[in-house]
Amino acid sequence: MQRFVHSKWKKTKALIGDSRIKRHIPHTVRLQKDTLGAMLSRYGMVYVKPDRGTFGNGVMRVERTGSGFKYQVGTDVRSFGDLNGLYDSLRRATRNRGYLIQKGIHLLKHQGRRFDIRVMVQKNPANRWEATGMVGRVAHPKKVVTNFHNGGTLKPVPTLMSRYMNQADRGRFAAGLKLLGLRVARRLEARYPGIKEIGLDIAVDQERKPWILEVNTCPDPYIFKVLKDKSVSRRILRYARAYGRIKMSKK
Repeated sequence: MQRFVHSKWKKTKALIGDSRIKRHIPHTVRLQKDTLGAMLSRYGMVYVKPDRGTFGNGVMRVERTGSGFKYQVGTDVRSFGDLNGLYDSLRRATRNRGYLIQKGIHLLKHQGRRFDIRVMVQKNPANRWEATGMVGRVAHPKKVVTNFHNGGTLKPVPTLMSRYMNQADRGRFAAGLKLLGLRVARRLEARYPGIKEIGLDIAVDQERKPWILEVNTCPDPYIFKVLKDKSVSRRILRYARAYGRIKMSKK
């Protein structure tokens, strides 16, 4: 049975069959010149990302401007007067590998920096799906991705959301993210029975709606060690050992 699913396109197709999940997935299409033009005309800002890739590498933020278009990858920003120039440059940057275009979500910010939320969902030792933790990821001030391995900073979710929600609303919001994570895990497992864990990357827009930016079937289990509540990381690592993701301690 397939344990890891690397293609973002395959995961997206598996998830949009569930209407409760679909409404949380940004419009996503394969990168072509006509789809790029249509998506930018419709949304004004999109993300272009590799179908297969990790740590936010290769992700580009593409926008319409008053004089044409621009995109940013890493800290490099490039501008173009027309769609042809933009597309030709993107294709050189992608080296003609498989890329996707995703509707741009304007993320909430913490101290002027965009952030999203990683939700961890795992099979527990009883072989049932359980939402085991969540942590916020704040983007490097000069980059478009939030990934810790790409210069992002990890923060507790209540710290990030305290500006936008009161304590009661934050509790309901967190419960909703856990429920969404469980639905996604069960939906993916129905298509790929071998998976044991997922990490959902959740964007929150200006209306406080959660959007699933990506689902990782091989998420980093160690990032939760930054949380003050050490029981979260201990549980995540214990479950990961139980299903063989990480090796047992030699102690």
